Amino acid sequence: MGAQYYGADSENGDRVDDPSEDALFMMISDLNDSDNTFVVVQPDEDDPVWFASVAVLDEGGYETVRRDTTRNEHEVTISTSINDIARDLTVWMAARNISAR
Repeated sequence: MGAQYYGADSENGDRVDDPSEDALFMMISDLNDSDNTFVVVQPDEDDPVWFASVAVLDEGGYETVRRDTTRNEHEVTISTSINDIARDLTVWMAARNISAR
């Protein structure tokens, strides 16, 4: 059974437990290309079966990586819309939690 709780951690040390779409939006908005380049969201467990990350690209925009080993999923996308990224991650994470219960 997967974790029922997950957290979002940014490179600069910020952490949000069970982040909402708005919290993800804020964390991604705070990313920059020097000292806070990524956010990782994953279950709070020793060996998580899924994770998602958002990283700033040098040429602008964001790379989103979603991986779920239980579903054999690995997807990488590029986007410039923080709103779309936060919404898509929220929907994707909700599907992880439903299947884990």
